[in-house]
Amino acid sequence: MMYPFLQLNDGTEIVHSEMFADGTVKIYVERPVESGFNSAYCILPQYQWVEIVGFTVEEINEHQKVLESTAHLIIKFAQEGGFNNAAGF
Repeated sequence: MMYPFLQLNDGTEIVHSEMFADGTVKIYVERPVESGFNSAYCILPQYQWVEIVGFTVEEINEHQKVLESTAHLIIKFAQEGGFNNAAGF
């Protein structure tokens, strides 16, 4: 299951998986464009980007900064079943 996390001003949405048994969390970044969507996956905590479609290197670097500044929250939410289930939020 994927949980919503953040929507940026340009329509880019960031969602995340639950935490997997190996301690990783899969992040999906998607932005609507005229021909469909630009998309990419990032695996935390390694920040390993895969399956990048339509995003430039500069855009991925900007998304990387967003993820680096919020990874502690994403990991917490992934452990607790998303933002709506996270204790204390």
